[in-house]
Amino acid sequence: MSRALARLRETTGDPLLVRAGRGLVPTPRALELRERVGQLVQEVEAVLRPAEQLDLKRLVRTFTLRAREGFVENFGAKLVARAGREAPGVRLCFVQKPDKESTGLREGSVDLETGVVGTVTGPEIRVQALFRDSFVGVVRKGHALSKGKVTAARYAAGRHVGVSRRGREQGPIDEALQAIGQERKTAAIVGEFASALALARASDLIASVPERQTGVLRSGLFTFPLPFEAPEVTISLMWHPRMDADAGHRWMRGVVLDVCGGKAGRP
Repeated sequence: MSRALARLRETTGDPLLVRAGRGLVPTPRALELRERVGQLVQEVEAVLRPAEQLDLKRLVRTFTLRAREGFVENFGAKLVARAGREAPGVRLCFVQKPDKESTGLREGSVDLETGVVGTVTGPEIRVQALFRDSFVGVVRKGHALSKGKVTAARYAAGRHVGVSRRGREQGPIDEALQAIGQERKTAAIVGEFASALALARASDLIASVPERQTGVLRSGLFTFPLPFEAPEVTISLMWHPRMDADAGHRWMRGVVLDVCGGKAGRP
């Protein structure tokens, strides 16, 4: 062990372990290496693990899915039902997605993630498109925009609720309006689509949200197509490459692709 430690110290140029009283404590470099080496070991184990015949009826496992609000409301019940039919021992754990960081996928605390691929998404993360989503306008029933033709001018003249995790005043909707010489007045800014819809439900504010992701959340509200060329977003399924060869994970990816994206083809 001493010889192995000496070789590691020489290779890394760091003492790695130093005395603290009668014991030894790791240096910051040692702690960093421990985390990175642990990930490498997991990836090597996945590569060298012999191919196995997956028996879904005997599979006992929890899959953690990270997604924005609206995902569980729109797809959760179908995913649970599908997984229950094929693998009764499988449990799904849905967690919220406050940001686009890939830490959960890297660390293994998250199995799958859905959403828009961002600049902070790790370059090693595997990505498969689920579906494209377009924005729609939403108001309470009885709102002025629920009657008559909705034009860009009528839309822009109303009071709006914007959605931005970082509280930004301008976004893709504003840019699309500016391209046709229109500008909207944003009376409130919230961080989630569900919050925007709650405000629209209880006031005269206009919310603009992605259509497919908010289908259930828009129940009881009046939805209309945006009267201008609105932005579209691609919702993708993401996972860490160390899970590529895992038979159970491959099955779960296929379930999500089928339920959320239709017969989109499996990885």
